[in-house]
Amino acid sequence: MKVGIPRALLYYKYNPFFETFYSELGCEIIESPETNKVILDYASKYCVDEACLPIKIFHGHVYYLKDKCDMILVPRIMRVNDKEYICPKFCGLPEMIENSIYDLPPITKTPIYANNKEKLLRWANREGGNITKNKIKIKRAFDNALREQEKYTCGVNDEGYKTKVVLAGHPYSVNDSFLNMNVIKKLNNLGIGVITEEFVSKDDINYEVDKLFKRPFWTFTKDTYGSTVYLADNRKVDGIVYVSSFGCGIDSVLIELIKNNVGDFPFLILKVDEHTGEVGFNTRIEAFSDMLLRRKLS
Repeated sequence: MKVGIPRALLYYKYNPFFETFYSELGCEIIESPETNKVILDYASKYCVDEACLPIKIFHGHVYYLKDKCDMILVPRIMRVNDKEYICPKFCGLPEMIENSIYDLPPITKTPIYANNKEKLLRWANREGGNITKNKIKIKRAFDNALREQEKYTCGVNDEGYKTKVVLAGHPYSVNDSFLNMNVIKKLNNLGIGVITEEFVSKDDINYEVDKLFKRPFWTFTKDTYGSTVYLADNRKVDGIVYVSSFGCGIDSVLIELIKNNVGDFPFLILKVDEHTGEVGFNTRIEAFSDMLLRRKLS
């Protein structure tokens, strides 16, 4: 069986698990390419207008894969930590795909509760059962997939730069270089290093989050808020660059939450959608770089 894995959304955090799991079951993995103009054109054509750019891009990757495999992974990720949830669009992602793209091969629909091993194993037994009835083989594939995931770390932590910023935002916005117009490379070319939330400890994140009046129940809100405020308050970075998808409700709250808690600290917000122009994007980054330099010299 050929299993298609779209290179979008939480692919950037959890692909080692999914790829290992299906490979161990004897499947051939077909990955879509990195996001590009063709994928973006598919995204604009085959997704509802009201969706945010990352969700649209996921549709583009699925359309690219639909005639190239026997099944497509559409991860309905509900929860990765206790008492926390993922963006609501993930809950209905399979239905969005089915109602927007026709003539699809079978897609995965089983909800993924990854906050403990037993709940995640239920997903593996359900979806693995569509490939083999051998429970021992499924359990072995599941255990190997977990081991591969535990060894993996995504994100960026540049060294050797005199100026450094935290690149904040949802993992799929930060790690998709086409979506964010290669912002990491642009910052590096201006002499600015980047660190992302993956390089801030969970203890430091929770320390900042626990100061809030109410603890966020969105996992990515908690991680982005805690890591960004920790790095800013402890002056481990010189500024904040936030990549935000136009129309993201969670971003609209999170950005204000960070602003209210970092005080007078350099903060650049880069809004992206399928119409964002690179020239204006570059101008804002260059202006932010100049401001950071002047701040250091003053």
